[in-house]
Amino acid sequence: MKAVIHASKNGPEGLMYTDVTDRQTGHDEVRVKLKAAGLNHRDLFLMADRAANDAPLILGSDGAGVIEAVGASVPTSLVGTDVIINPCIGWENTHHVPLVPAILGGPSDGTFAESVVIPVQNAVSKPAYLSWEEAGVLPLSALTAYRALFTRGQLQQGEHVLIPGIGGGVATYAMLMALAAGARVTVTSRSEAKSQAALAHGANHAFDSHSEWKESMNGDTVDLVLDSIGPATFDKYFDILKPNGRIVTFGASSGDRVEIPLRSIFCPQISIIGTSMGSGEEFAAMLQFMERHALHPIIDSVFPLQDTPQAFHRMQQGAQLGNIGIRIG
Repeated sequence: MKAVIHASKNGPEGLMYTDVTDRQTGHDEVRVKLKAAGLNHRDLFLMADRAANDAPLILGSDGAGVIEAVGASVPTSLVGTDVIINPCIGWENTHHVPLVPAILGGPSDGTFAESVVIPVQNAVSKPAYLSWEEAGVLPLSALTAYRALFTRGQLQQGEHVLIPGIGGGVATYAMLMALAAGARVTVTSRSEAKSQAALAHGANHAFDSHSEWKESMNGDTVDLVLDSIGPATFDKYFDILKPNGRIVTFGASSGDRVEIPLRSIFCPQISIIGTSMGSGEEFAAMLQFMERHALHPIIDSVFPLQDTPQAFHRMQQGAQLGNIGIRIG
């Protein structure tokens, strides 16, 4: 089969479109003939950390397609089923959080290929209202956003949520989900075009990330901050959080270390909460939520499989609003 592998060099320069051997299905696995896949910033981080002598790897955590083969313990009736892939392997129960969740596309081969072999429980019935491209870009970002908002952030109708750095997949899903749940949504961006696009998609307020936040908020405050940025913006959150507010953090695009003003936490009783990916139970709940509210992913652009390196170039530029997809089948 055709696939995009990463080998020989770190970063996107190590990507290569080539022929690889299909992997046979194990006892409780299925092989999915992929129709579409999606990019995540996680792919960039993995490529940056790989060494020249590492074994070739097929990246990609997001994907959707049709089951074309099954393992010995899997009913043959599943062949031909349209599925969307839950990329979190081995995490089914929401409250039994694994120390390091296993994610498709590193260390196991992922979805930048014509087919992928996964555990049968990770092949979930595709919502019929989604196109193949929409289903292909949905899984990891939407799952992360759902858990951050509802499981960890405990977002309630009528609350005010701030999403700094609108643009990527998790942030745009979180915006759409929070609005659907009846929350007010404020976003920040360094890009006026992204701010305007977010407002066009329903955000209530948008302002420049480099501005004076208290001033830009016009005295308003928020119940919940979804942080994927880290030190570049972290100290600003305490200026605009309500007492008993929550910061849910799931990323560190500007670095790993922050200085925390302790009095800004214990006096107003602020909670700082970590989250990452999500469980099989949350994946099912996320799909139900999306379908109930007829939410569609915001797709920035779609590239054919052989042009995956160009797709990552666009992601590196940081110009996208929403998800970048890969068309396969």
